[in-house]
Amino acid sequence: MEQKTESQTEPQTETAATEASVNEQMRVRLDKIPQIREAGFHPYAERFEKTHSIADAAKLDDGVTGVKVAGRVISLRYFGKLAFGHIYDIGGKVQFALQKNELGEMFDKFRNFVDIGDFVGFEGEMMTTKTGEKSVNVKSFTFLSKTLRPLPEKFHGLTDPELRLRRRYLDLITSEDARERFLARTKIIRTIRNFLDDNEFLEIDTPVLTNKATGALARPFITHNNALDIDVFLRIAPETYLKRAIAGGFDRVYEFARSFRNEGVDASHLPDFTLLEYYAAYWNYEDNMAFTEKLMKHLLMEVKGSLKLTYEDTEIDFNGDWPRISFRDLILRDCGIDIDRFTTREELQKELDSRGIKFETDVNVTKAGRGTLIDLLYKKVSRPALINPIFITHHPLDLSPLARSSDANPLVVDRFQLVINGWEVVNAYSELVDPVDQANRFSQQASARAHGDTETMDVDNDFLLCMEYGMPPISGWGMGIDRIIALLTNAATLRDVVLFPLLRPERD
Repeated sequence: MEQKTESQTEPQTETAATEASVNEQMRVRLDKIPQIREAGFHPYAERFEKTHSIADAAKLDDGVTGVKVAGRVISLRYFGKLAFGHIYDIGGKVQFALQKNELGEMFDKFRNFVDIGDFVGFEGEMMTTKTGEKSVNVKSFTFLSKTLRPLPEKFHGLTDPELRLRRRYLDLITSEDARERFLARTKIIRTIRNFLDDNEFLEIDTPVLTNKATGALARPFITHNNALDIDVFLRIAPETYLKRAIAGGFDRVYEFARSFRNEGVDASHLPDFTLLEYYAAYWNYEDNMAFTEKLMKHLLMEVKGSLKLTYEDTEIDFNGDWPRISFRDLILRDCGIDIDRFTTREELQKELDSRGIKFETDVNVTKAGRGTLIDLLYKKVSRPALINPIFITHHPLDLSPLARSSDANPLVVDRFQLVINGWEVVNAYSELVDPVDQANRFSQQASARAHGDTETMDVDNDFLLCMEYGMPPISGWGMGIDRIIALLTNAATLRDVVLFPLLRPERD
């Protein structure tokens, strides 16, 4: 999956003729504001009391009276003394019908000053037209808000992909797919939240501004707190604070955490994104794998009604027991390199060079540690071919500074990743709760950072202090919510499932 970066995508521009037409339409609409006032309405009303949402009104039986609905006019046509149109909100649309013999002079006033895009409130009786469309037979209307700029021509919506992101409000108005995708996002998050709540997890909040950039291997955003006169980081993950809560006595906690990583932007990465993390005391990573599979299958059934889905013409099957394979065995299978044979970064780099394996990355490979090299190798030779859900287990210790070492092999950790369609959807551990071991790993990370590896974690002495007061056995988990939403809604990029993604400012 490839996506043009923002710098490669030029926004759609209006021709001089189009711009002149828009300016003329805006002038005409501005001129209608006095007419609205003369008709006894405010051009920007304070409120309107609805009896039904648009979606609920569309389900009412014919003959129900006193129905009050409101929304944006998205279509409007006149047939002599009759007018038909549709009003819209995020839940859908419903037709309205106006008749001059019922409204009298107000029919003419409606015709004179209501345009497509305006917000109007209607009161009337439900009916079904001869064409079979449920409609509000309007008895009275209230003007609510004048739209100055016309909607995209002919209501065909936005075709330029960057404008769809930049002017998401227009995308929502004109695209049913966009509306359904963002309604699905809400349902997906609510389904996960309810499942966790039903399994005795508690939702808590952790800081967005932190003194240390810990919780994941990533480059942070740095800002300055003027009141304290200190530099702080936007969190890259809530992990260490959720673990502090476990140390304080919470058994199971989670957070939908807006997180920030100052790294590349592509189809499956954003600089700010929604990360769900949870931690459960007294679990290990195998308990966590079983729970993860149960949660994901529940989510699929609730949202899709099936354990199969199609993503960009690729069928993904979630049925059956999901396979599990170790990180070593996966790489060995896919490129013939046994990473356990190369205990230093120099040995591994030599093996990569002998096989002509190069990486396309913004990471400085010459300064990368062994763990970073292994991660790059996995992402090149293995991850793209993983379609159906699979658990990858037992990652090298170098890659997992916060995970518990395996009792069977101290060079690997009790960790798993859930990979679906080449995307790492879940990352989970048996958490490291040994403060001495953690201090040693922080020291190793600091050494790698000192030698130029930016993909390392800073030492967090406050978290070490918490660990020294004692923690129970823990298994934890992180899911990129935007990624799972993209998979479940067949979105080509993560920016398609984020309402307002970060973009460069428009040129003046």
